[in-house]
Amino acid sequence: MRYDALVVGARCAGAATAMLLARRGLKVLAVDRGAYGTETLSTHAMMRGGVLQLSRWGLLPRLITAGTPPVRDTSFHYGTEELAIALRPGDGVDALYAPRRSVLDALLVDAAVEAGATIRHGETAVGLLRGSGGRVTGAVTLGPEGERREIEADLVIGADGIGSAVARQAGAAVLREARHATASVFGYWSGIGTTGYHWHYVPGASVGSIPTNAGLHCIFASVPPATYRDAFRGAPMEAFRAVLRAVAPDLAARAEAGTRCGALSIFAGRRGFFRQAAGPGWALVGDAGYFKDPLTAHGITDALRDAELLADAAAIGTARAFQDYAEERDALSLPLFEATDAIAAFDWDLERLQSLHKALNTAMKNEVASMLARADRVMEKAA
Repeated sequence: MRYDALVVGARCAGAATAMLLARRGLKVLAVDRGAYGTETLSTHAMMRGGVLQLSRWGLLPRLITAGTPPVRDTSFHYGTEELAIALRPGDGVDALYAPRRSVLDALLVDAAVEAGATIRHGETAVGLLRGSGGRVTGAVTLGPEGERREIEADLVIGADGIGSAVARQAGAAVLREARHATASVFGYWSGIGTTGYHWHYVPGASVGSIPTNAGLHCIFASVPPATYRDAFRGAPMEAFRAVLRAVAPDLAARAEAGTRCGALSIFAGRRGFFRQAAGPGWALVGDAGYFKDPLTAHGITDALRDAELLADAAAIGTARAFQDYAEERDALSLPLFEATDAIAAFDWDLERLQSLHKALNTAMKNEVASMLARADRVMEKAA
């Protein structure tokens, strides 16, 4: 069977893209090597732009019904100084949310199926099909029992993460690479008893707590790679507790009084990058195309933003439309990327860090303004 679009990867970027394409009337298949409704490494936290997208797509009530707690304030802790910021309601966003990925990804998959997309889990893309001139015309996949399928598609979309097989097989060029990366160790605790996002910083380390589903908080510690190699390898829990006590004593005490649920997860770090966004018969979205250090917790918002940009380009289908997708993705992402890379360097003092956070905040405001302008254009066309 031939499809208008084959999406490789059905996590938040891929499932959202599949849903939007199907809503535009395209015939869509998405495949994912994982199982439906499973967890994956994630910062969980959505910024205003991500919540705005779910609200516009009519999916925010489902996230709330799933028990995702609202976040209406954010606290930045610079050493012993706390800067508390209340969320300003508006544009369909009266709270932020930090869902478990088992909740968010499943919600988006369900919405994609409702829109008419076909989703197959346990299926892995292992190669690309090419036509005359080298244009990508589909992909080869292996099913759960190893069955081989050749799937023809006008467009193959790589939404398969940092190590994207689609990007590698399509020959997507790396256009820019970050200079820095951090290692992050995180786990889940109950009984923390705080609301809101809490980000703590001292020179050389950052920790934080993020309220998520089922009464749990995701608590993380981020450190430079050298600190990770010296302190965390071999004894991650001891090092995690030590960093927590050094950076945020009150949070450390809450974690000690609470209950840890499950083992720690570790992301040893990878430098961010921009890959070529599209080529003949293929395109990339989410971490497959653009990835930055998770320290600033903006990855989910990036994915939901770019899903719409790509779906708009695919619905038009011209080379110019895909070029516009690449240019808008990069224009919105570069300020976020550069500020994040500077924060990930861990060479700042706290005054310099606050200025970097202001730059990050400006970039996020511009991002939201762009999303709202796009929404207005959609409404004008519909009218």
